[in-house]
Amino acid sequence: MRTVIFDLDGTLADTSADLIAAANACFRGLGVGDLLDPAADALTAFHGGRAMLRLGFTRLGTGGEAEVDLEYPRLLAAYEEGIDRETRLYPGAAEAVEALRSAGYATGICTNKPERLAELLVTRLGVRGLFGSLVGADTLPVRKPDPAPYFLSVDRAGGEVGRSLLIGDTETDRRTGTAAGVPVALVTFGPAGRGVEALAPEALVDDFYALPGIVQALIG
Repeated sequence: MRTVIFDLDGTLADTSADLIAAANACFRGLGVGDLLDPAADALTAFHGGRAMLRLGFTRLGTGGEAEVDLEYPRLLAAYEEGIDRETRLYPGAAEAVEALRSAGYATGICTNKPERLAELLVTRLGVRGLFGSLVGADTLPVRKPDPAPYFLSVDRAGGEVGRSLLIGDTETDRRTGTAAGVPVALVTFGPAGRGVEALAPEALVDDFYALPGIVQALIG
């Protein structure tokens, strides 16, 4: 079965503000105030909680991996509490997935967000039922760009890897598709903007309304 697998953060939904808020909650708890900016640091947010903490500690000129490890559970707790305060699906995302499903494609999610948090978020956003699979950062011992989570997401969606593609927004997604041997389409409305062109994906997605045509061109 033809299958389309989606990244979550920065691809289906703009989660950056809530992610940054969770990191800043950690820094406020340390008495140093908000060290990250929701707009300027959005791209770092999509590289995960540890990346945000590292950036903040770098700006302080203090802290290392031990401090990052200590604050990471606190960041996850803060994020869970406010997981959908500001997060919204990108325009046309739900409609594009519905159109693909109606056209006979299986759909799934492969994300580097912890699985439980990803499940919570897509449920809160009201779109969990649109995806036949959801594989997170901790579903397997490895995460993207290792291809194993992608393979699992296709399998759980009932699809075939040889007739699948990945929709994402970062170099991690590009590398995942390369490792899996599948085409990749990268969105240009994420924090990296049209900078994703430099990653030479098989296609660029300027808006979700164009996605069904792009998918048809790539995997039939």
